Amino acid sequence: MVKFVETELQQLRGGVYDMWTLVSSQMELARQAVLGMDRNIARQVIVRERRVDAMELKLDSEVEDFIALYTPVAVDLRFVLAMFKINGDLERIGDYADGIARFVKDSDAAGLDAELAERLQLETMFSTLLIMMDDLRQSLMDEDAARATSVMAMDDTLDAIKAASGDVLVDYARKNIDAMPLCMGLGGVFRKLERAGDHLSNIAEEIVFYIDAKVLKHPDTSEQ
Repeated sequence: MVKFVETELQQLRGGVYDMWTLVSSQMELARQAVLGMDRNIARQVIVRERRVDAMELKLDSEVEDFIALYTPVAVDLRFVLAMFKINGDLERIGDYADGIARFVKDSDAAGLDAELAERLQLETMFSTLLIMMDDLRQSLMDEDAARATSVMAMDDTLDAIKAASGDVLVDYARKNIDAMPLCMGLGGVFRKLERAGDHLSNIAEEIVFYIDAKVLKHPDTSEQ
């Protein structure tokens, strides 16, 4: 019985790693699509979104079956619950990559002004997000709660870049009226990236919960 349980747990873990790899690839392709305003790459992301959705449903079903068959407790229960929630967060990040790709596909812009992209720190926004994804995946593989916690601090970088992007886009649109639709679309890109960062923070919390049985979602606010 124990051997069967361990095998099932390893299959769940492998499924989540596969989902992680796919979603990371989707976000990397979304990055390439936006920076180059490349509609062909954007279409790849949109087509592959179906795989993300299918994988999420498969993993959800496997988690439900595992709980029904083995009624796990303690660390095994924390693990399967964490995998269930992480799977959902990864699916949402995949949705944001798909949304970014759809903006590129539907845009009439021939390209992205290099100076505007630099002022927006768009490359930094994407690279920070992708580093967070890689670090969290490694923290789960190594069962390293401290590394997962450290990744949460990187979300502040995403929030700061997003907060600064609004003024930059407004200023650019005022000077380039024809670029108004592009600027509005880019504003949506930054919102999606910021929300993806929030989901990565959720994933970090789930990893810490699984490893250390600590809940980080509701810190003490009595001093505020």
